[in-house]
Amino acid sequence: MTPVVYPGSFDPVTRGHVDVVRRAASVFGRVIVAVASNVRKSATFSVDERVEMLKDALEGIPGVEVDAFEGLLVDYLDHTDAKVVIRGVRAVSDYEFEFQMAHMNRQLRPGIETVFLVAGPEEFFISSSAVKEVACFGGDVSTFVPACVEARLRARMTNPT
Repeated sequence: MTPVVYPGSFDPVTRGHVDVVRRAASVFGRVIVAVASNVRKSATFSVDERVEMLKDALEGIPGVEVDAFEGLLVDYLDHTDAKVVIRGVRAVSDYEFEFQMAHMNRQLRPGIETVFLVAGPEEFFISSSAVKEVACFGGDVSTFVPACVEARLRARMTNPT
């Protein structure tokens, strides 16, 4: 079965990300969640930590694997033989950015398709950036992230490395 790829920074993984993965797996059967090493963003967690948290958060969802990549997404797609990219969108602003990226990827690799999954009403307002800000000020993030992420996030925000 040919996989689909759900790329992102996942810094940290949120319940919204988990929802997108669960829904993508139910539609496509095999999903590779690919942690991007984005040199333009300063990450709170290392790539290895994000991969580990994703594996914990996604445990038990059939057909899901977690990986990491550097460089262009289209090169990673070639490596995995995937032809479909999954992207979660929460708002029009997300869609505008993702729309541009989808067209860029198709220009770089004709035949690549991007499928947008719209966030559910329980998750549309959750972003990794907002979660980190709430955690930084000691707020309760338990409804926004999986339990395995909450403890690590709290520890990182109280003891930055």
